[in-house]
Amino acid sequence: MGTYDVKELKSAGIMKQKGKDLFSLRLRIVGGYVTANQLPKLAEIATRFGKGHIHLTARQGIEIPSIHFAEIETVKSELAKVDLDLGACGPRVRTVTACQGSLCSHGLIDSQSIARKIDKVFFGRGGLPHKFKIGVTGCPNACLKPLENDLGITGIVEKEFVEEDCNPCGLCVEVCPAKALRMEKERLVYEKKKSVLCGECILICPFGAWVRKRTGYRIYVGGKMGKWPVLGYSSGEFFGSEDELVHLIQKALEFYREKGKEGERFRETIDRTGLEKLKEKIGEGI
Repeated sequence: MGTYDVKELKSAGIMKQKGKDLFSLRLRIVGGYVTANQLPKLAEIATRFGKGHIHLTARQGIEIPSIHFAEIETVKSELAKVDLDLGACGPRVRTVTACQGSLCSHGLIDSQSIARKIDKVFFGRGGLPHKFKIGVTGCPNACLKPLENDLGITGIVEKEFVEEDCNPCGLCVEVCPAKALRMEKERLVYEKKKSVLCGECILICPFGAWVRKRTGYRIYVGGKMGKWPVLGYSSGEFFGSEDELVHLIQKALEFYREKGKEGERFRETIDRTGLEKLKEKIGEGI
């Protein structure tokens, strides 16, 4: 087999593995969403060109191992028949991950739709000091682990209490995970500073006394796993449109590109330059 540039191939999601001229192909699976129509094609490719199996990655991706270099273009053509293409590696924005969002009874935002929107704008964007991972989770239960991402997004809800509609049954007090609610002399007391803005009280109230005021996002920055794992910093709460959220991410990437050193993860850039500097940047134009 002729020579090939392993680094260049890896940047396109084609990763060299053990074995002569064998590669593992990483697919672009946004939010872990795979259709029933795509599954048989994946099985066919793994059987025809690989070793009869696929690998599910920690970030909701799919890798097809043991593909011979000579078959890569054919495999790419087969994937395209079911609207699948390859992912990305290296110093660029990776495929966006997401929970099921609006399908979940606790979901406050449509994390799947938001992930697709973010991925469409930023996937594969290079010129960065290192990899950049984005995750979207539908509520503060944080099933998608937003704090492990370079930029994590959590759905939150700001609520209003309509006291005249309240028949003080205490159900919301029982379900509040942050203990932000309590009963005093048959009246409900809400300590807003304690709230994690999860909206469980809205779901449980049988009288409609808790009302959704507006939906927003809690933004985390600088999380990462690997040899030296750290959880992300909270950069605050953001109540804006999805387009404004995309703008916020754009500003975060600009900050990383401008301030980051080669080989430096986003967390290291933040720690070196200061979280407040990043907050100033991502607040521009919003």
